[in-house]
Amino acid sequence: MPYSAHFPPPIEDYALIGDCATAALVSKSGSIDWLCWPRFDGSACFAALLGQPEHGRWQIAPADPAARVRRAYRGCTMVLETVFETTEGSVALIDFMPPFASNSSIVRIVEGRSGRVTMCMHMALRFDYGISVPWVTQLEDGRGLRAIAGPDMVVLRTDVELRGQDLTTIAEFTVGEGEQIPFVMTQGPSHMAIPPAIDAGAALRATESFWSGWIGRGGYKGAYLEPVQRSLLTLKALTFVPTGGIVAAPTTSLPEQLGGTRNWDYRFCWLRDATFTLLALLHAGYADEARFWREWLHRAIAGTAEQVQIMYGLAGERRVSEWEVEWLPGYQGAAPVRIGNAAAGQLQIDVYGEVMDALYQSHKGGLAVPAGGWDLQANLIEHLETIWQQPDEGIWEVRGGRRCFTFSKVMAWVALDRAVRTMEEWKCPGPLDRWRALRAEMHQEICSRGFNTAKNSFVQSYGSESLDASLLLAPLVGFLPIDDPRIRGTIAAIERELIQEGLVMRYRTQEGADGLPPGEGVFLACSFWLADTMVLQGRYDEARALFERLLDLRNDVGLLSEEYDPRARRLVGNFPQAFSHIGVIGTALNLANYGPAHSRSADGH
Repeated sequence: MPYSAHFPPPIEDYALIGDCATAALVSKSGSIDWLCWPRFDGSACFAALLGQPEHGRWQIAPADPAARVRRAYRGCTMVLETVFETTEGSVALIDFMPPFASNSSIVRIVEGRSGRVTMCMHMALRFDYGISVPWVTQLEDGRGLRAIAGPDMVVLRTDVELRGQDLTTIAEFTVGEGEQIPFVMTQGPSHMAIPPAIDAGAALRATESFWSGWIGRGGYKGAYLEPVQRSLLTLKALTFVPTGGIVAAPTTSLPEQLGGTRNWDYRFCWLRDATFTLLALLHAGYADEARFWREWLHRAIAGTAEQVQIMYGLAGERRVSEWEVEWLPGYQGAAPVRIGNAAAGQLQIDVYGEVMDALYQSHKGGLAVPAGGWDLQANLIEHLETIWQQPDEGIWEVRGGRRCFTFSKVMAWVALDRAVRTMEEWKCPGPLDRWRALRAEMHQEICSRGFNTAKNSFVQSYGSESLDASLLLAPLVGFLPIDDPRIRGTIAAIERELIQEGLVMRYRTQEGADGLPPGEGVFLACSFWLADTMVLQGRYDEARALFERLLDLRNDVGLLSEEYDPRARRLVGNFPQAFSHIGVIGTALNLANYGPAHSRSADGH
């Protein structure tokens, strides 16, 4: 049997490989424990990260259980190299997914570095989130196997002799110095012909060339080049290139609280990420990717304004119904495992501001306005006029009932502000005087009802005494200047009440207002927002120290999850998380671009 680490490994033990259509997670022990074919939201081929190894796992590792492991991405690429040092010698496992192929493939090359090492392969192929055992047959040429179950097919090609055992496939082989032994797994629909074979060596060279060339287009040359580039590569790998959609994370139900129930499916595209993503890509020099994302956004929200959702599928799909996978026990017992996300049906008024800001920033950044673009935006604002005072579920998607969340109202103001600016700057038609008046009315109400004079802070919802880290964004979106006493008081209150071991919580879950059991990690994006406000306040040393603390939380290959558990000192939540990596890029750019002479908000005003 192969080298096997404790299962499941910590979330931070995983690295991401992807082909800009789907993705897989590879552990330090050489196992692929999570993989979705053919897209992030498709049926899972491997689901062991959320269950047990028998629910799907593909491990290639030395037979020596005492093998020492070190790993890294090859330069600025998504090619992962894991080196095992054993008493027999050393061997490298090179994992990658060739981008833009007609069929997604995982290529695993075992390369001898010294001595002669005994290796083992163990593969449990499962479909439909780990429940469907496929029918496995040998390929006609005897160099691999074909596995089918319903609509799904996987072909594994290798020169190593394979054999079946207890509904799994295993192999033992040796590799000497200078030898390369490839394993190539390719996906396809079961009713079609077997996909053509891939030359592993040529695919490796092409994949390295693609990623190196792509990252070379970037414009950031600042002090934090390595973390920014790794975050950009991660965003690109989380992109579904055919549509331009960027998935929030490639996983579902990795817990925000170890052993808890805060387990959600993040394999969708959130409108709340729109402005941050667009600005990160534009300012880092990736105008094409920003344009593709903006075009995805425009298509996703097309239709009547009343039907705008907070999230969509990678192609803009609207049906993302939530259901529970009863046969998977969840990561370290964190249950339930959820597929789909019921939050798609929530009312979150903040998304109107995020959409309008993203479209405004894209126009300002030089991206061409799509046909009918302003008409669509005007329709959104007309609908917002009728609903902005309603309670909603807010940016954090609470399941404890609607409230008048202050941040939602701030972003409603942002929507009106960007609409007014668009009309003023580009002479777009519309009721300019009416929308100016509504913008002023919103501002007055938010400052009156959303600010708690006793706390000297804006609060989570009207009439509440609870704080909310989303309010750190108020100066960043231009609602009030950074030196306004109410903003200074809000930042100070959040630093006083929402800091846990130097990092920022979204809000205090133990207050029970979100309808879920209390307890979660600190939310990493919120800590980046605090660093951004520190930059605007001129607290550069503090901002840099917080930023570097956050960078230290990345795992050994530079990846971040959604949250961090300061007590367990572990990454928690879905992994890797686009929102966290957008934070890396944004704060690095702010540190580089905002010097002592700058006192404007992050949106440039």
